[in-house]
Amino acid sequence: MSDEKVVKLKTAKNAENKGQSCPMCSKPVVEKYTPFCSKRCADLDLGKWLGDGYRIPTDEVPGFDDHFDEED
Repeated sequence: MSDEKVVKLKTAKNAENKGQSCPMCSKPVVEKYTPFCSKRCADLDLGKWLGDGYRIPTDEVPGFDDHFDEED
């Protein structure tokens, strides 16, 4: 019974990936590297995250709350 559920979930995942493309290079998605097409594209994306390539805009002023970090 549990094997049947795993097969259904895996099949549903395959159906979701059809028609999707890699966010890095636009090639078709490979299930092993979802949502990417290869390990290379997955690693490039990780590098962007680790190297501050992705940023969220903010209205905060740099250094505004630095005085809260100081110990008395």
